Amino acid sequence: MDKNTITGLVLIGIILSVFTYFNQPSEEELKAEAKKEQAKTDAAEAKKKKKSDKKEEEEEKPDLQANWEPVLDSYGEQIVEDDLYSYHDSVTNQDTLIPLIAETVSEPNTEPTPENKNPVIAIKDSIITLKTKKLEIDFSTRGGMIVAVRLPGFESYKNYINTKGNIALDLFQKGDASNGITIPINGKKLNTEYLEFSIKEHIKNKRIVFEYKGKEKRVIQFIYHLKDDAYDLDYDIKIRGFGSEASAKKVMFNWKTAFRKTERLFSEQRRVSTVCFNYKDEGFSYLSEVTNDYLKAEDKIEWVSFKQSYFSSFIQPKTPFGKSGSKFKTKNYDKDDEREWTNLKDFSTSLNLDLNNVNDATVSMNWYFGPNNYEILSSYDSGYGDVLNYGWGIFRWMNIYGIQPLFNILKSTGLSMGLVILLLTIIIKGLLMPVQWKMYTSSAKMRILKPEMEELAKKYPEKDDAMKKQMETMALYRESGASPLAGCVPMLIQMPILLAIFRFLPATFDLRQKSFLWAEDLSSFDSIADLPVDIWFYGSHISLFTLLMAATTLVYTHINSSNMQAPSQPGMPNMKVIMYFFPFMMIFFFNNYASGLSYYYFISTLMSILIMLMIKKFFVDEDKLKAKMAARKATASANGGSAKKKGKSKFQMRLEEMQKKQAEQRKKMSKK
Repeated sequence: MDKNTITGLVLIGIILSVFTYFNQPSEEELKAEAKKEQAKTDAAEAKKKKKSDKKEEEEEKPDLQANWEPVLDSYGEQIVEDDLYSYHDSVTNQDTLIPLIAETVSEPNTEPTPENKNPVIAIKDSIITLKTKKLEIDFSTRGGMIVAVRLPGFESYKNYINTKGNIALDLFQKGDASNGITIPINGKKLNTEYLEFSIKEHIKNKRIVFEYKGKEKRVIQFIYHLKDDAYDLDYDIKIRGFGSEASAKKVMFNWKTAFRKTERLFSEQRRVSTVCFNYKDEGFSYLSEVTNDYLKAEDKIEWVSFKQSYFSSFIQPKTPFGKSGSKFKTKNYDKDDEREWTNLKDFSTSLNLDLNNVNDATVSMNWYFGPNNYEILSSYDSGYGDVLNYGWGIFRWMNIYGIQPLFNILKSTGLSMGLVILLLTIIIKGLLMPVQWKMYTSSAKMRILKPEMEELAKKYPEKDDAMKKQMETMALYRESGASPLAGCVPMLIQMPILLAIFRFLPATFDLRQKSFLWAEDLSSFDSIADLPVDIWFYGSHISLFTLLMAATTLVYTHINSSNMQAPSQPGMPNMKVIMYFFPFMMIFFFNNYASGLSYYYFISTLMSILIMLMIKKFFVDEDKLKAKMAARKATASANGGSAKKKGKSKFQMRLEEMQKKQAEQRKKMSKK
């Protein structure tokens, strides 16, 4: 670079520094930005709450589906078995039993009449909360199920930015989730979601036992046991007194959840949310993260996870779930759905408990609700860490066995996450310095040969002379000791690390809600200015780390542009144009990505520039290299085209033979 270029780069750095300093958002601006982003969410929550309040005023009722029709006997009366009302599902063509609990409720201000033979069923719904240091769980007597989970040690982005202080994160709220079992009885299904359970045992913040008693000594118990300092709880199901009329092999565990919005960028949190599961023999698999998806199980199932960006829930039975009838489903919300701006997706699964009998059966499971922290998930020794999107193949291997342990060591120093990323970058670039040295030496040799390469292009301008040109080009490379592949191979060595980091930093839980410089959350984008409109493929904000990353990439491209040759054949792409275009594409691609990732790439590219300048200034003398290449070339000429005294290689002999044949063919064509 000449003096003017260096002066320009220094001025750009000064301008960016001054711009950053004077444009750092104030605390009031950050709050205003958060309020603006939450406007749609708050409006949706208010709308949903209004509907919920209206329902509560009318009566709390079970979810009788529109496609359910009462099953009538020959007298036109609805069939009742064991205080359970029979309904037929016209979609699945199956019958469902729903309990008559407490009292029948007719239309307001009217008495039951012969015409009103199908009263709505009212089920009591009492909420009991169990709390530990890590979990707060709300249980309901309706269905004996978990209806809400909060994580006291974490906050949603909305509460984090508003600094309200230690408000537990809502993983899901009442109305967002359900769990229970269905027992087939004589062609019908008993669904515990519509049963009222009594509380048989309750040890405060420790254990709760829900029990349903039917006729003929039929008993169903759901037992939940929390632990003092853990994100998981033990969950047992006990079934008693169901005889041969109930089909044991078709008893299913049903679980549905709609996670709440917890992160800054809702679209990104939703994009990486899905259902994951681990087959007993086939291993880890998952549904689509983008579209609605449905899958029937292909093997026995060791565990199922409802996974989002930074928090997940897992259910793991003591013995694997059966294959028969087991299925998984994800569903995105339609436009204008009341959950469109409050919840991520609808997750659901139906899992075969694989029972041998229902007269005296017990199923033991473990349930996890917590962060997607690799160390925590790995501690369960069940492959839970597979849900983290660390990439596939060699990229995942490098993250788990290389970058993750190094990151943990740096994190243990107690430094801020911004400094941890800086140290991580320095160490990785230090390890790769020999590779960059090799790349620079190769590029220097190619730069020295550039005038001779241009002479060859002028000497053989025609397509018919392509073989001669190729032969002389290879001879030039061989005699000088240069090779275009010498620069490509080191780049291929670096690429797996670059791509591994691309997966690692956005997925690692440790960056969540960690601030650095102007970035308030390294797991999300950094914003120095809001735009009045949402630009397609860019967003409604300006990320400074993305701009800095693009600027350093542009400078790095400019430094290396001297090694790029113009296309020698018509129609070939101009690599210089492509490489200069790439930094501008990065501005759009990375604007909504985690600022920690943009920060890493900015520092990494900046260090590559500095290392290259240092190598050029202090370690590689291009004049000496040029003289060495000239001496090698002279020796090669004296030895018949080789730097060492040896005959022609087989490859060289084949090329010369091909050249002779091509020349003979041209002569024959010219005679014709």
